Amino acid sequence: MLNVHSIESLGTFDGPGIRLVFFLQGCNFKCLYCANPDTIAFEGGNPYATEDLVAMARRQQPFFGKKGGITVSGGEPLIQAKGLIELFKALKEAGFHTCIDTNGSLLNDDVKELLDYTDLVLLDIKQAQEERHRKLTGRSNARTLAFADYLAQRGKATWIRYVLVPGYSDAEEDLHALGQRIMDMPNIEKLEIQPYHKLGVHKYASLGWAYALSDVPANTAEALLKAKALFQAYVPEVVIN
Repeated sequence: MLNVHSIESLGTFDGPGIRLVFFLQGCNFKCLYCANPDTIAFEGGNPYATEDLVAMARRQQPFFGKKGGITVSGGEPLIQAKGLIELFKALKEAGFHTCIDTNGSLLNDDVKELLDYTDLVLLDIKQAQEERHRKLTGRSNARTLAFADYLAQRGKATWIRYVLVPGYSDAEEDLHALGQRIMDMPNIEKLEIQPYHKLGVHKYASLGWAYALSDVPANTAEALLKAKALFQAYVPEVVIN
């Protein structure tokens, strides 16, 4: 059984093509800009059996085309890696493209086995610089960067996702630090710049939490294009989501 927060059909944001996205409940990070703070707590969510999720995927398969498939996101999905092994085994046997969106902070035997059945990893690197990463997430980035190294060693297809937060992750030194860290990893196919937004702020009020970045403005078009140009020196493909 997997503890699922929500499900999105016909998704176009979390991996290639049209995708069915399972958002799992529970996260070990608490990013200041999290757009889905209701996924952080380990309590809540709804239990789903593997066979029910595979049946759902089969019903939607006609919409996926040649590129689409299934993405598991969160929360942090690797917390439930053991349950995901069964799901991804079944999905691969049924011919589906599989993708995981993760902060990369967990690497154990279950995660390593899960990657055997994973076609693509969307790796969210919040910050390449340790102290600024701690400021954003409350956690070290050492495990995330080690996870990136492991993916490179395995040659696992990876897209890097990077949220451009004004004042927190948009300085040129931040971008160069990330670019230099990943530039020699041939498994990295793409880097996605994710503009900072406040679409989830209303959820903080419902949870009784203060939103720490209320004074942070949205990215300017100039800042996004500047970041894209800088990253293009390091990564084969850079897009702004």
